[in-house]
Order: sequence, then C-alpha cells, then structure tokens
Amino acid sequence: KLPYDPVRDFAPVTLVASQQLVLLVNPSVAAKSVQELIRLARAKPGQLTFASAGNGSGGHLSGELLKILAGLEITHVPYKGIAPALVDVISGQVTMTFASIISGLPHVKSGKTRALAVTGAHRSPAAPELPTMTEAGVRGYESSTWYGLLAPKATPRAVVMKLNREVVAIVNLPEVKSH
Repeated sequence: KLPYDPVRDFAPVTLVASQQLVLLVNPSVAAKSVQELIRLARAKPGQLTFASAGNGSGGHLSGELLKILAGLEITHVPYKGIAPALVDVISGQVTMTFASIISGLPHVKSGKTRALAVTGAHRSPAAPELPTMTEAGVRGYESSTWYGLLAPKATPRAVVMKLNREVVAIVNLPEVKSH
C-alpha cells in the first residue's frame, strides 16, 4: 500500500546505469556450459533450483526467462538478498543463480562458483571470455537491471531537463564511465 503511484506520480529524468547478470552454478554441477545445464535440467525436471535476491528481483526474472525460453522446469528459491543466495549456491544447497557481475565474479575467480554466461546483449568487458546467453544457445535471451533517476511529477519541466543534462554529463565523464 504505497502512498504514491509509481507510474503516475513521477517524471523520468534519465537512465543512470544498467548492468547485466552472470549465470553461476556450483562447481559440482555436471554442466560446463549453458547447453549442458539445459540438458541436465531436462533430464531432471523440477530437480534443479535457482536462487535469487528475492521475488521480482533481476535474478528471479532472469531465471524465469531462462525457464520460458528453454522450456525448463527449475525451482525458484527466493532469498532476502544476493549474499545469502550466493552462500547457498557456493555450499551446493542450490544449483544456480543469476547474480550481478560485481557480486558474482569474485566467487568465480576464487573457484567457489562456475560462470556459464552473461545475460546482456553483448559480452561483458569484465568477463569477455563468457558468452552471452544468446551466444550460448538460448535464442532471444536478454536480461539486465537498470537504475534511473525520477523526480516528483510536479517538478517543472525546465528543472527536469536541467537535471537530465547534468546527470547525463556526469555519467558520461570518463572517470565515471570506466566504473
């Protein structure tokens, strides 16, 4: 019961950033690629699980998109944040997760998880060796999370436009863009 309508009561200012996710599995999972994971899931319908940071999170929606596009029966396990979800993927309690590259790659580099693909339209500069889900054989797959800036609906248009110009200029600074 929000005291506002998220569509009606805000004026969009600008997109600030977007990020793709990375599909991670526990190293004990007998799949070294997305196609192997799909074959495994089809051989064991309903037995594989995917953790997320909670219902409606980017990881949850990314997992549901995989289920739809690949025709899989895998069980969603929602957590209260990505940290406990990753702990259970690392410990083998859950088969896989879709995590942000920032939170997921350190566990790949330490060998605690295995990365199979990224969810965006293009390979990630942070992990160029990883294919996109589409390159890995899941046709039409693209998922990312994004962050935007909104103002109250009653904000004068000139103020919204000034905010837009200033934020876009800041976001495009080389030292900001490189992070």
